[in-house]
Amino acid sequence: MFNKEILESVSFRIPLIGVGNLSLGGTGKTPVVEYLIRLLYKNHKVATLSRGYGRKSSGFLIGNQFSRHGDIGDEPMQYVRKFGNKITVAVDENRRRGIRHLMDNAKSLEVIILDDVFQHRYVKPGLSLLLTDYHKLYMDDFLFPAGTLRDTVKVAGLADIVIVTKCPRVLSPITRKNIEEKLDPLPHQKLYFSYLTYGEFTNIPGLEKKPMPEQINTILLFTGIANSYPLQEHLMDQCGEMVIMDFADHHVFKRKDISRIKQKYDDIFTPKKIIVTTEKDAMRLMHSPFLKEFNEYPIYYLPVEVVFHHEDDEEFNSQILNYVRKNKRND
Repeated sequence: MFNKEILESVSFRIPLIGVGNLSLGGTGKTPVVEYLIRLLYKNHKVATLSRGYGRKSSGFLIGNQFSRHGDIGDEPMQYVRKFGNKITVAVDENRRRGIRHLMDNAKSLEVIILDDVFQHRYVKPGLSLLLTDYHKLYMDDFLFPAGTLRDTVKVAGLADIVIVTKCPRVLSPITRKNIEEKLDPLPHQKLYFSYLTYGEFTNIPGLEKKPMPEQINTILLFTGIANSYPLQEHLMDQCGEMVIMDFADHHVFKRKDISRIKQKYDDIFTPKKIIVTTEKDAMRLMHSPFLKEFNEYPIYYLPVEVVFHHEDDEEFNSQILNYVRKNKRND
């Protein structure tokens, strides 16, 4: 209906950067949004706007240090914890209303970063970023339920930028060229390649701090995200054995889940073991009424960031900054 102009996509007189994908998730949207925030916030007034998937609230809300997962969702909560009052983090299931509220409430606002723009097309971003997983390019995928695509490949033509995410750290020119030929970007589209990098093991807020053991034999990894394989690959280099427990994307952990995790950990036959989860899962756990049940356990999460390959970062940064500079807010 949007393609046939039966439904209308509305533009706004403020730079809008949309980040999205064609699949059911797992392309690394959150680290890319955080990359954009880091790139922009020092010289621009930045806001993020999402629907706040998984929240129990409704309508327009601005996150703060007291916000919980049930108020604004796990991804917005992660932005609040990382960037605090350096940016504005807002949620609204109605994107148009959310943008108007942001523009009315903050006259100095200079750019809004939107997520899931290819599934929520009532708003037309000035710059659209389409993400696709290196291991499952949208050209190799199929519409759900045969595959994981939520929309047809033709919709990729709406993107201004295509980012291949979760690439290996070493990407050969031949591999890069093969992917470019397969995706066959349109003349107006720029193609970039990126990979994930992980930080240090970090204690989950709200739990007693546990020092890392000097040696790790086994890692119990539990995740509630769409694709955990990059984290699995990273952790495999740091242990001899990995035990994996997968939960649904955006899973809210209940007491029985935590009991299962603890039991699985207790059954591992070595004293040199730890429990690891993702940063996004930690956001859902930290205000859980059952979090304290992990108090006696060595449990950590790993912060994650996106890095662009070769010279891509310089060109990508320039494209983003030029767009924001040339499309200043016009009330």
